Amino acid sequence: MGGSLGNVCLNCIPLQGSTTSLTTTQTTMTTMMKTTRCARLLAAVGTTPLKRAFSLDSSAPLVRSRGYVHGRWVGAPQDFPVLDPATGTEIARVADCGPEEAKRAVNAAYEAFRLWKDVTAKERSTLLRKWANLMTEHKDHLATIITFESGKPMKEALSEIAYSASFLEWFSEEARRVYGDVVPSPFKDRKILLLKQPVGVVSIITPWNFPSAMITRKVGAALATGCTVVVKPAEDTPLSALALAELSSQAGLPAGVFNVVPCSREQTPSVGRVLCTDPLVAKISFTGSTATGKVLLKMAADTVKRASMELGGHAPFIVFDSADVDKAVQGVMASKFRNSGQTCVCSNRFLVQSSIYDRFMAKLGAAMDRELKIGHGSEPDTTQGPLINNRAADKVVHQMEDALSRGARLLRGGQRLHGSFVAPTLLADVSADMLCMQEETFGPLVPVVRFDTEQEALAIANASRVGLAGYFYSSDVSQIWRVAEALEVGLVGVNEGLLSTPEASFGGVKESGLGREGSKYGVDEYLDVKYVCLGGLSLTG
Repeated sequence: MGGSLGNVCLNCIPLQGSTTSLTTTQTTMTTMMKTTRCARLLAAVGTTPLKRAFSLDSSAPLVRSRGYVHGRWVGAPQDFPVLDPATGTEIARVADCGPEEAKRAVNAAYEAFRLWKDVTAKERSTLLRKWANLMTEHKDHLATIITFESGKPMKEALSEIAYSASFLEWFSEEARRVYGDVVPSPFKDRKILLLKQPVGVVSIITPWNFPSAMITRKVGAALATGCTVVVKPAEDTPLSALALAELSSQAGLPAGVFNVVPCSREQTPSVGRVLCTDPLVAKISFTGSTATGKVLLKMAADTVKRASMELGGHAPFIVFDSADVDKAVQGVMASKFRNSGQTCVCSNRFLVQSSIYDRFMAKLGAAMDRELKIGHGSEPDTTQGPLINNRAADKVVHQMEDALSRGARLLRGGQRLHGSFVAPTLLADVSADMLCMQEETFGPLVPVVRFDTEQEALAIANASRVGLAGYFYSSDVSQIWRVAEALEVGLVGVNEGLLSTPEASFGGVKESGLGREGSKYGVDEYLDVKYVCLGGLSLTG
């Protein structure tokens, strides 16, 4: 990993398996501290790596290594490794599906759609509920897979499985509530009917940070309406998707209704092209970066496909002087440090009113000291696992160093630890022109800006091209209404740091995406409305 990033000397960072001794590293660091500002970020580089070995049993229940097409496990000419991000060790090898396997999956989904769309809503509901129940029954196995392939602490992984199963449960109920309309006609001899029908085959492309829930939130809605799906999971976390495929089979989903094509980063462009351009695909649903979403939209445009896009966020977190500071601090802890800051609705830009700024910073620093513990996700007391890979850690380090070079003060953390671990970091005296205020972080960095007026806070909060989530704490009821309506985001947390639930809609504005997931509105993304005019009627005696 040689070279440098900003003013951070990456050659000095010990990686997993590094032969550099701790003594040598510490000597190098002592020299650096005398000569470069880089030392502020690397003061804990010598932190001892994980002390014991961790491994995922590849023969464990639900661990699968091949793709899933038309109800069968299928191989590919090559496979690719899945790594534990906490240790860098290989935990499995998975079939590296390419465009040929993707095309086969699309064909399978298309054939299955002809039958699945005519299955009654009650039958579809029953099957989705069986799938949800199986997830709950196997929650420990599913959570273990998440922890090892994504680094997420086990407690959070178990929460994700409950959250993931809740979408299947919710949409199993919504399946029986897909209603059309009978519209009063202006003509005496006609009836106007509006029917809702499934769009067809859906390509579903999901991220690594919620490798189970991001699948079920999309798939649950799609299958409830009568659509069939092809899932391409993130290359970092294919095992969760394949475990879901196994449980879908056990639940009795017909062959071809749910298909999974895992692939490596190298195969992703060609597989994505099939899923976004094949004429048999009627819709794409994607969760990921705004940049990638734009590429997929361009590919889908040639065949005018429906599209749902849940893209990047850059959530503001505002604390007004009327707020309960202790509750605001706990809101930050919940919103920022879940999954080590790697969620699309994580708070990224923190704005605290001047009169309570110092008190808030002291309480937040104390809470970080008290509540956060770094380690392997399978350790019961771990709250902060690794970032997904070294590139993710590099980005956080780059933002830290940029802020410090522009005058921010380091109050907590600031260290790039072994591998892709980054210490939770608190920065004071941050300004709006710093990189961490301009781009999404996806890591455990808390940059805090001081503001004076409500108008100033809103101007900073809305100065972004994306708008997924936003949070604020206030006890002023009038201010709560003003700010909730003024924030340019799709989700607002008022005195609350955790928002997501299947009953509520999820989606952003601006360049944060298109459409909504979850809630009663989630099924609409997978339905066409057909107008039927029934004429020539004799409706008078």
